[in-house]
Amino acid sequence: MKKKITLTFLAWLISLMMFFPILWMIVTSFKTELDAVAIPPLFFSFEPTVENYGIVQERSNYFRFALNSVIISFGSAILGLILSIPIAWSMSFHPTKRTKGTLLWILSTKMMPPVGVLIPIYLIFRDLSLLDSKIGMIVVLCFVNLPIMIWLLYSYFKEIPNEILEAVRIDGANTFQEIIYVLLPLSLPGLASTTLLCIVLAWNEAFWTLNLTSVDAAPLTTFIASYSSPEGLFYAKLSAASTLSVLPVLFLGWLTQKQLVRGLTFGAVK
Repeated sequence: MKKKITLTFLAWLISLMMFFPILWMIVTSFKTELDAVAIPPLFFSFEPTVENYGIVQERSNYFRFALNSVIISFGSAILGLILSIPIAWSMSFHPTKRTKGTLLWILSTKMMPPVGVLIPIYLIFRDLSLLDSKIGMIVVLCFVNLPIMIWLLYSYFKEIPNEILEAVRIDGANTFQEIIYVLLPLSLPGLASTTLLCIVLAWNEAFWTLNLTSVDAAPLTTFIASYSSPEGLFYAKLSAASTLSVLPVLFLGWLTQKQLVRGLTFGAVK
């Protein structure tokens, strides 16, 4: 009983520590600029104002940036699924002696600093007229998250008995039918969690969006960065812009938390 109480207390403590920066950001968004930089910090003893949200919307069209984020994050996740499902299927059910080495090589690409390939990608995008385009950002973020998607789907597919797919093949199903009608329904929790994770990663991506977009395809990360200027940081307005940017993905996570947890624990209990 004492162990259960201790673990519950620790869980709540860690959760509050992780949520506090988000709470502080939301609180700061309702302060004036003077209250936002006050020392000692003001937590309750200030007069709330929604002026920052009005200024943020007047200065920048929030909904245009939000729509770009939705298109880019969902588009990159969908394209990533189209590419990663057949790759993970092949490695899971038709492995070769080089499969493990290939998986490690795929994962190692995530260890390379993005700035190391910024110049060649920028030049390629310039020559292909993909700079500041949604299609260009969808492609870039798809390949940025593709190693994670392949590894996650590979681990989920490995939990499915190969005998099921062999039985389907004996019944005359081709490769497309095997994947679409058998493999994907069986691994639906894993697909859902992988898709949600990649949407969140694409939504939060800042390096590529700041370097490859400017106006037409600029997502919410560019929207937030616009509140850093040579005159300094406007903390209250920056907090308001950040709150508007994170609320959609927080709401999405809250709505899909059951599917996300099911996917992350998929195959853990037999």
